[in-house]
Amino acid sequence: MPPEFQRTDDELVSLLSQWLNHGLGNDELRKRIEQLGTDELAPGARAAVGDLRTALENAFPGERGELEKVVRETVESLAYGG
Repeated sequence: MPPEFQRTDDELVSLLSQWLNHGLGNDELRKRIEQLGTDELAPGARAAVGDLRTALENAFPGERGELEKVVRETVESLAYGG
C-alpha cells in the first residue's frame, strides 16, 4: 500500500520502529512526526505522541536512554488505539 494511503498510526509505528532499530536519528524522527500530524489519532495516542515530541525536543542529538522508554510507550499507545 502506498504511504499516502496508510493510516497515521501505522505510519507513526513504522517511524518509531525505525528509530528503535537505529534507522532514524532524534531530529529526523521529530521532523517526520511533525510532518504527519496527529489529528486522526485517538485522544490517548495523540497525547502520547505529544509527550514523545516534547521528549525529542528536549533530547540531545544521539541521546537514547529515556527516549527509548517514551518511544516504546508511544508504540504501545498507538497499537492499542490510545
